Amino acid sequence: MSIKFGTDGWRAIIAEDFTFANVARVAQATADYWSANPVSGAEKKVVVGYDRRFLSKEFAARAAEVFAGNGFYATLTPEPSPTPSVSFAVKAQHAIGGVMITASHNPPIFNGFKLKSHYGGSSDPEACKGVEGWLDKNPVRSVKLAEAIKSKQVVVKDVRPAHYAALKRLVDFKLIAKSKLLFAHDALFGVGAGCFEQLLAGTTCKVTTLNGAHDPLFGGINPEPIESNYGRSQAYLKKHPHDLCLVTDGDADRVGGMDGRGNYLTTHTLICLLLRHLFVNRHGRGRMIKALTTTSMVDKMCEAYGIELVETGVGFKYICAEMLKGNVLLGAEESGGIGFPGHIPERDGIASGLMLLEMLAVERTSVNKLVAHLEKQFGQHRYGRIDAHFPLEKRGALMEFLKTNPPAKLLRSPLADVKSYDGVKFISQDGSWLMLRGSGTEPILRIYAEAKSDAEAHKLLKLGVQLTTLV
Repeated sequence: MSIKFGTDGWRAIIAEDFTFANVARVAQATADYWSANPVSGAEKKVVVGYDRRFLSKEFAARAAEVFAGNGFYATLTPEPSPTPSVSFAVKAQHAIGGVMITASHNPPIFNGFKLKSHYGGSSDPEACKGVEGWLDKNPVRSVKLAEAIKSKQVVVKDVRPAHYAALKRLVDFKLIAKSKLLFAHDALFGVGAGCFEQLLAGTTCKVTTLNGAHDPLFGGINPEPIESNYGRSQAYLKKHPHDLCLVTDGDADRVGGMDGRGNYLTTHTLICLLLRHLFVNRHGRGRMIKALTTTSMVDKMCEAYGIELVETGVGFKYICAEMLKGNVLLGAEESGGIGFPGHIPERDGIASGLMLLEMLAVERTSVNKLVAHLEKQFGQHRYGRIDAHFPLEKRGALMEFLKTNPPAKLLRSPLADVKSYDGVKFISQDGSWLMLRGSGTEPILRIYAEAKSDAEAHKLLKLGVQLTTLV
């Protein structure tokens, strides 16, 4: 069976392709790649973590056995842990890399193998291709976990406390601690459950964790921070108002949100709030890195603030590559992945939550007033996205057709630009845009649109669907 790495590692259906044998094959290929490509200053150590999915703990143990069998020292987490905690441990321990057993926001039947590099972020496409190239070159070598633990080849250690301590240094934690904020966190049954309660214990903040139970079926949803998954929390918040509700995905590296009464805040809104906070309140400077599916309000803000804007393809690994170059104010993508300088070049849903709390502690006003202020200054931006089933074999022809046959206008505004380095994005003169792009891992076509109103964004999405029928 051939194994392909998508936008963030390898994902497959549990017991179908995601099996112990295949996890061992991928771990062996990873060990071979790291052995063949040593990194100056990095030790022959690997950090292995896992989420709350079915058999994640056992899959992680199998990966650790293979690393031990190949002469690596492995840190294995004792229980489900956030992906950014694993990434932070890789960097802090000077490990050559890390593996997170998670399928992030995918349906419960999936699991995955996320690859992290020595710098504490997603491995670049070159490394992923490198691992693919080592598949089945060597037979799987492993050591039984009990033996590896006895010989100290594998150390079972909780990587969360060090990550949480770093987060408290990243933000003005003293200010948050005395802010008396009432904060809700919807964990979507993922590994983030309880993390804010731990972080804010002993402060004046009151934390309510929603959907925190350990349920490998995620309460019947996909653990993705999108409004269709917020129903239970919205009902709760209407009856029990808070200052803010943050949402984290299955492995807590992505973020979504609601206001204190359960009204949806888009990931784009959160990104813009954080950009404003970092620039205006923290007097931060540097480049703004955004994936090209992210709101154009960011473009307008950068222009007003005199900040350099860098646009990347979709996938945080591209943002990570820019963050590694330095001089970055913020890195962000449409799906809710947000990374901060002075931390790890990695999306961190928990860091995002604390930074939003810092913003509220500084501003001493409601999140809704802050959003209204942004819209008054930069205009309304309404966003929509559809994930449509589309055959993989037709995707290339569709993208080629769209590049060479762009629509003359979007709604009533003439076309101003076409970008085609990751999917195809049509941008009109009034700033509205429509984009079509294939998923990196599934036979799905993502259609994105942004306009001045929900109705116009919806019309653009309909146009996007029509365009898929032309090939």
